[in-house]
Amino acid sequence: MNPVDLIVKKRDGGTLSAEDIRAFINGYVADDVPDYQAAAFAMAVYFQGMDAAETTALTMAMAESGDQLDLHDAVPPGAIIVDKHSSGGVGDKTTLAVGPIVAACGLPVGKMSGRGLSFSGGTIDKLESIPGWSPDLSETAFRRQLQEIGLVVAGQTADLAPADKKLYALRDVTGTVPSLPLIAASIMSKKLAAGADAIVLDVKCGRGAFMETLEEARALAKLMVEIGARAGRQVTALITQMSQPLGNAIGNALEVQEAIATLHGDGPADFQILVQAVAVEMLRLGRPQEMTDEAVALDQVRAVIASGAALAKLRAFIAAQGGDAVFVDHPEQLPAAPVIEPVIAPFGGFIRALDARELGLTAVALGGGRAKKGDTIDHRVGIVLDAKIGNEVAPGDRLATVHAATQAQAEQACMRVLSAYTLAEEAVPAPIIVLDRISSQDS
Repeated sequence: MNPVDLIVKKRDGGTLSAEDIRAFINGYVADDVPDYQAAAFAMAVYFQGMDAAETTALTMAMAESGDQLDLHDAVPPGAIIVDKHSSGGVGDKTTLAVGPIVAACGLPVGKMSGRGLSFSGGTIDKLESIPGWSPDLSETAFRRQLQEIGLVVAGQTADLAPADKKLYALRDVTGTVPSLPLIAASIMSKKLAAGADAIVLDVKCGRGAFMETLEEARALAKLMVEIGARAGRQVTALITQMSQPLGNAIGNALEVQEAIATLHGDGPADFQILVQAVAVEMLRLGRPQEMTDEAVALDQVRAVIASGAALAKLRAFIAAQGGDAVFVDHPEQLPAAPVIEPVIAPFGGFIRALDARELGLTAVALGGGRAKKGDTIDHRVGIVLDAKIGNEVAPGDRLATVHAATQAQAEQACMRVLSAYTLAEEAVPAPIIVLDRISSQDS
């Protein structure tokens, strides 16, 4: 394989073979292909695209570039290992509730998650709000916890899909991040390398997501479902709204509190809807013989919430990874910001729009997220929304509450939060949560 020939072929709109793609990726990981050639390859893909077969070949090459987990010896014989992935959004703490629910239903959940960057928060950052909790597990500890507890959330190791780590860093500085094949291959390579038999994808759509339009989100979802099918996996993608934040809490400790409330059955309606929808899809993929009817899976999801079994699973999971489980029963004792300021409606009306991205960036400015890799997180800070799209407010009503480290930061954040709200005189319906469902089982 001559890297220049491959780059030229893709630059001119040609179709690459799986063998050429694999050789190029292996060469890049081994440092035989330099960064400047990998950057040229990424730019050629950005402009010319890839068909589904090429994208699958790229995905598999990246997945096979490092360790590939096989967790079947840590689960009951014949068990289907189901993973979930969210494309990222503001207030998305879904894994914190879905993981314990699905595990309490008896389906093992072993998941590798990441940290947040920019307006999209990370599951690991949220869990690290709990004193003592750690994402750092050896493979032996990961397997043991999956076998004993049935729920693990760990940080991604450097040896898992290293080609993705290298290529993503390069895309970030070469303007090639928004390439559909490169996005799909990045997501799916990590899921395949992590040992999933089946995958539920939560593809966010709207102002607070990387895919802003339904067409973009649907195209990404269809591509990832097809990659999964070509790789021999069952994949279901839910396209879900992110025109406004998910739930009411934005910020790490605040989101943990909201996830715990949801496991008590007291979470915000939109968040509960999504959590149940994702959990149902995971059960349907993991137990296809038992869960042929969606209603059966939904009944089981609701039962483990009502019985407290999901909350008990969360306690066991937190304790197993070094966290103090007392915070599950007393989430009000989690780290709290010293300054709390309300955001007041200057006039009345119906909330027509709520800029999720601006709210996410405001949380970052408060210290609750990262503007660049390596930034320190303040787990205490964030925003709690008191009114969302479709709600009616009167002058003087509280729209939101800002949790900040200093008074100056709180005042600045309050102005930004207020600017994120758009009010109208006429009533506006609340957004639909699940916009579409695409599954390899339907094809």
